[in-house]
Amino acid sequence: MKIDSVKPGTPKRATYLSLIAVLLFMGCLNYAVVFNGMQVKDTVWALTPPLIAISLALITKEVYSSLFIGILSGALLITGFEPVGMLNQLFPNGMMTVLADKWNVGILVFLVILGTMVQLMNRTGGSAAFGAWAATRIKSRAGAQLSTMLLGCLIFIDDYFNCLTVGSVMRPVTDKHKISRAKLAYLIDSTAAPICIIAPISSWAAAVAGFVKGENGISIFVQSIPFNFYALLTLLMMVFIILMKLDYGPMLQHENNARQGDLFTTGKSKQAQEESRKEERIGRVSDLVVPVVLLVTGCIVGMIYTGSFFYGKSFVDAFAASDASVGLVMGSAVALVITIAYYLVRQSLSFSECMDCLPEGFKQMVPAMLILTFAWTLKSMTDNLGAATFVAGLVANSADGLMGLLPAIIFVVATGLAFASGTSWATFGILIPIVVSCFQDVDPQLMIISISACMAGAVAGDHCSPISDTTIMSSAGAQCEHMNHVTTQLPYVMTTAAVSFLTFLVAGLTKSAVLSLAFGIVVLFLLLMFIRRKR
Repeated sequence: MKIDSVKPGTPKRATYLSLIAVLLFMGCLNYAVVFNGMQVKDTVWALTPPLIAISLALITKEVYSSLFIGILSGALLITGFEPVGMLNQLFPNGMMTVLADKWNVGILVFLVILGTMVQLMNRTGGSAAFGAWAATRIKSRAGAQLSTMLLGCLIFIDDYFNCLTVGSVMRPVTDKHKISRAKLAYLIDSTAAPICIIAPISSWAAAVAGFVKGENGISIFVQSIPFNFYALLTLLMMVFIILMKLDYGPMLQHENNARQGDLFTTGKSKQAQEESRKEERIGRVSDLVVPVVLLVTGCIVGMIYTGSFFYGKSFVDAFAASDASVGLVMGSAVALVITIAYYLVRQSLSFSECMDCLPEGFKQMVPAMLILTFAWTLKSMTDNLGAATFVAGLVANSADGLMGLLPAIIFVVATGLAFASGTSWATFGILIPIVVSCFQDVDPQLMIISISACMAGAVAGDHCSPISDTTIMSSAGAQCEHMNHVTTQLPYVMTTAAVSFLTFLVAGLTKSAVLSLAFGIVVLFLLLMFIRRKR
């Protein structure tokens, strides 16, 4: 029997109550700021906009309005609740500014190109052909999930690229084995940022290396990999739940419904319906494999090109200096042109059919683009309110007298900051320089562990945040309703994060990667066994 998601009437009641609570809260803040002169900038109140947005999204399951209300609250706080100033902050200084940013525009263009590539592969029947081919070799649900995980681990260059490529390739396979789109989104998300943060050759390694001043950034990054317990335990968590056939929390409902044929639980999205109607023909496996290979090759070449690889820099140095946004756009654009030419030569599609895929690819990515735009604007509001300054001061003040416990504290702070801001990279930029200054001349080994804790916490917070770009891209890659992905993934992330916190406590005391990781693996396994018995 199919499980219903919620009782009738519950979402509306929760929505109304949460909106009333936000209005009352903002009214109190208005009184405190306007009449009592309360300072908001560089204080804990700077975290108000993201916390409002995230809370509303989790309660109402409606991400667009939640993000907009969070942005609106930020604009009000920045301008002291002045109406005209609020409108200027909201649009010219907010959304219009983030959409004029070169990096952000590059990511949006990359999304459109990937959406077009997916439409082309679907229209030729390449995705269906690959699904039929894989079905003869992947015989079980566990095999389909492990294959998704393996592909995610192989595409370690960039998390955005990982999310959308793995999704487009593995959707036909997981659909055939009746794996829910929420579970697919979790597998994609768990091999995007977590694998990029432990891969020395990736856009993430380049970003982290750039934040380590006065040290060899790449060397520090490599030394930190064995201590990045959240990333390592997340990968292990996936293996455990797949082999143990263990699901819990909202994911259990989605997986039970998927076994009965409902991959979406909350109803099939219009986007997925349109996709299934268009994929009527069965093409060749090469119709999917060739474009994916072109895409991988093009993006790698594009990234190292922006890092001056062809002007004398080494491969690793070129990655460290690369502009991922520009490189991904250039590489994927070249791959798109060659793919269209390949289909025309093979007469898989006519030229008009190829051109029809351009607007269709854009439409497919509109939800992700809209959420990303809101998320970037919300981050801009939070930055203007001085959240980074507040968190930096909080961490710096906690360093004295807590050296052994600092890795665990850094992990918690980084998780909270990334969850509230929706970005790992900003969290690196805030916390890593503080860690280096605290430990550089005092305890180099503890500095490595604390940097790892910062990276691990940033990924953990980013992993479960509704406003995280990687989380948004994972939903887009799996073509899963965004809040379904967030709510089903959250219990898994919390489980791994709790074990990681305990593991960083051990690491801070022992300074041993092997001993600490062994402790974390044992605790994670025992915790999952306990959940399995209590389920």
